[in-house]
Amino acid sequence: MEKDKVKEKSWYPYTVAICSGVVLFVVLTHLPQIFGILHTFADYFGTVIMGCVIAYIMNPLAKFFERTLFKGIKNERMRRPASAMFTLALLLILTVLLFVMLIPQLFNSIRTLAANLDTYIASLEALLKSWNLDQIEYIQNAMNSSNELLEMTGKMLTDNLDKIINTSANIGMGMANLGLSFTLSIYLLLEKDNLKAQVLRLMRALMSEQAMEGALTFFRKCDDILVRYISCSLLDSVIIGVANAVLMRIFGMEYIGLISVTVAVTNLIPTFGPIIGAVVGALILFLVRPSHALIFLVITMVLQTLDGNVIKPKLFGNSLGVSGLMILVSIIVFGNIFGLTGIILAMPAAAILDYSYKEILLPALERKRKEIDSLKEGGQEQ
Repeated sequence: MEKDKVKEKSWYPYTVAICSGVVLFVVLTHLPQIFGILHTFADYFGTVIMGCVIAYIMNPLAKFFERTLFKGIKNERMRRPASAMFTLALLLILTVLLFVMLIPQLFNSIRTLAANLDTYIASLEALLKSWNLDQIEYIQNAMNSSNELLEMTGKMLTDNLDKIINTSANIGMGMANLGLSFTLSIYLLLEKDNLKAQVLRLMRALMSEQAMEGALTFFRKCDDILVRYISCSLLDSVIIGVANAVLMRIFGMEYIGLISVTVAVTNLIPTFGPIIGAVVGALILFLVRPSHALIFLVITMVLQTLDGNVIKPKLFGNSLGVSGLMILVSIIVFGNIFGLTGIILAMPAAAILDYSYKEILLPALERKRKEIDSLKEGGQEQ
């Protein structure tokens, strides 16, 4: 009752607004320190966070296998571990197959580039001469220094050998942490019901029933948005990668696996990802056969047009319902704050913000406005 009386005071909204403004100002003026704290937190708990992310991504697939493949197992204590282990095994097999396909092609690409570097340079010089571009000064300088490229590369590798060793050690440590994250994700999947019960118990202790119901509704909506986005994005990338591989095979291009996987992975990045995939694939093909690079760019344009107008609308439908302008703004803002991770998560973040604004903030403001108007009308009548 005392709380309600305080909220009815005329100075209460202004006090809340001023305090909110002060908090926002402090946060904005101390962003580097806040990000430093978050970075330190991520360094200590990065493996745990990655395990949670992997478990979250694996959970819909594990539940699908639990409902279908393992539905014959009556004992739930056996059915859930079986579905979780099968999901992990499936992901590991797919990952190993992916690396088995990519690594030989990657080494083959590097070996081919090193063996035919002189030929590529000669072809480039001939192309520039045919277009009368070899007279431009900075192009002449680049052509004259091209013969020293291999020597400079060898010297650079020798001078930075310790950095290369440290980087290799960090990669090894990262792979070990990734293995720990996968292991942790299995435990999280097995204990998710207990964890959920503990979280609900804590929420009941901290919140009223009405506030708890609102929070649970919000979290369910966020979960729905994220699951739909992740599953649809992965399926869309697989479709684009397979279609790219088929078309490259039809035109007899080289490095089909390497380029198609690159296209599929970069397709996960909204807006700018397909451009990155197209540039990387075209550069690889240009070193082998320039005509194939041009055909690849045409293939990419066709696939992205088909993806934007047919595939994505069919997969996503109205599940996100966010305008293109808001998505672009989110990509820029979240990309500047969180880098590549922010760009990838910009679309679901925009959907969550849009939902929060339309379904939570606006109705609350409208209810508040009605209460104020009704109080004013009551005061005038008196």
